Amino acid sequence: MRFLLVTGLSGAGKTTVNRYLEDMGAFCVDNLPVMLIPRFADIAHDDKLEVDNVAIGVDIRSGDALGQLSLCLEDLKNRSYNYEILFLDANEPTLVKRYKETRRKHPLAKNGRINEGIAKERAKIEFLKQRADYIIDTSSLLTRELKGEIEKTIAAEGITIHIDFNDLFLAVRYKP
Repeated sequence: MRFLLVTGLSGAGKTTVNRYLEDMGAFCVDNLPVMLIPRFADIAHDDKLEVDNVAIGVDIRSGDALGQLSLCLEDLKNRSYNYEILFLDANEPTLVKRYKETRRKHPLAKNGRINEGIAKERAKIEFLKQRADYIIDTSSLLTRELKGEIEKTIAAEGITIHIDFNDLFLAVRYKP
């Protein structure tokens, strides 16, 4: 069983990655409440479910409960549940551009200040970036290069991903 938490900055491509993981056979849940993650892990690890790959999208939409994610991850570790964390990142100019193009509001942007929302989010989710097994910076790599990088990292254990993001650029670096 492969258990992957897909997380990172709003606008960095988490939803798109989860969609493609789902298209390739992974069971995906986006924005699962943090306190339900251990219970979901119990269900996902049940042999009767016959699920080989699970991806959960977790991000700033969890609100204050995001602070409890460290405890949930420790709980999973104590239960001998292996998990991996994929962290999607992007530089500030890229994120601002994406928000302006989509005309969506950043979840933490008060008074419409996207830059302030991005800064607050970076601070709140830094602990996830520090724990990440994979960090993908969506600011610099061409889309056609992403597929090969993802297949070398995330898809290496059976998830095949075909991604065509149009103008979304991604780069992969491994956690040291």
